[in-house]
Amino acid sequence: MNKLTRQARAQILHLLCEGQSIRAITRLTGASKNTVAKLLVDAGHACAAYQDKALRKLPCKRVQMDEIWSFVYAKASNVKAAKAAPVTAGDVWTWTAICADTKLIVSWLLGSRDMDAALAFTHDLESRLANRVQLTSDGHRPYLQAVDAAFGGEVDYAMLIKHYGSPPQSETRYSPAVCTGAEKKPVSGNPDSKHISTSYVERSNLTMRMHMRRFTRLTNAFSKKVENHAAAIALHTMYYNFVRIHQTLKVTPAMAAGVSDKLWEMEDLVAMLEKWEFANFKPEYQFVVRQYAIGKGHSVSVMWRGGEVDTIFGFEKEGDALEWIREKSQAWLSNRASG
Repeated sequence: MNKLTRQARAQILHLLCEGQSIRAITRLTGASKNTVAKLLVDAGHACAAYQDKALRKLPCKRVQMDEIWSFVYAKASNVKAAKAAPVTAGDVWTWTAICADTKLIVSWLLGSRDMDAALAFTHDLESRLANRVQLTSDGHRPYLQAVDAAFGGEVDYAMLIKHYGSPPQSETRYSPAVCTGAEKKPVSGNPDSKHISTSYVERSNLTMRMHMRRFTRLTNAFSKKVENHAAAIALHTMYYNFVRIHQTLKVTPAMAAGVSDKLWEMEDLVAMLEKWEFANFKPEYQFVVRQYAIGKGHSVSVMWRGGEVDTIFGFEKEGDALEWIREKSQAWLSNRASG
């Protein structure tokens, strides 16, 4: 059973973060599709857990919120006709909040575009901020109740309501609606009119579509499982916040926000993943010494995490088997991995 090296894992994760599909990565690296998918899910869980702890007491002053559409397994209109569609199939929305000054993605949530998701998202956002902020969203109505429930009166909140018209008659199917104007609507507190904007969060949405293959429109790339979809988002936000240098800031958003004091490399992300794996999973393998049921002698069984078992025979005494584990097992494991 071969195990990916740290360099190989870093390469695969980097390709995922730069918008490559899983099948493309298998062609580029030689890793199997299942290996890449499992690494994505594990990395997603690790990145979500790390950022949940790291992104706290953030000194943001201006925050922008928005939602970005995607789908799992099939679009909502096609779910009924899809074969073996899971319960989670259909349209999903990623709610995101970005700090307008540091460009840090402060909070995100994968869910529906309804009141329950809005409440969960705004409460999570509020829990991560250290002080009162100016908050801007689009005109999505659930924000009105959700922001009030999460922040009370301790926020300067405004909506930027955009008005749309029909696209030109020659461009209908794939053309977005034409924005004909925007209305700034203060909701609570005292928001500064010149900072009522959603430009940064909308630009962040474009970055998400460019850096996650499953978010790219008008292609055959999409998530078949909601867990993989959520993992891809968590990995992207980790890469965006900690690894990728922001073109305007010249540092990463995490450095600009004071969350990190260094520029992360992909190897640092893999090291973080390995710590998470050690804390959340049993060891990769275990050695067990067994006595033969018939005759004399002992063997060493190598119990792998995935359920596989390798057995080394030919030890006369239990002490011989234990000595082999201490002195020769690592060489055996290296040969096993390279073979």
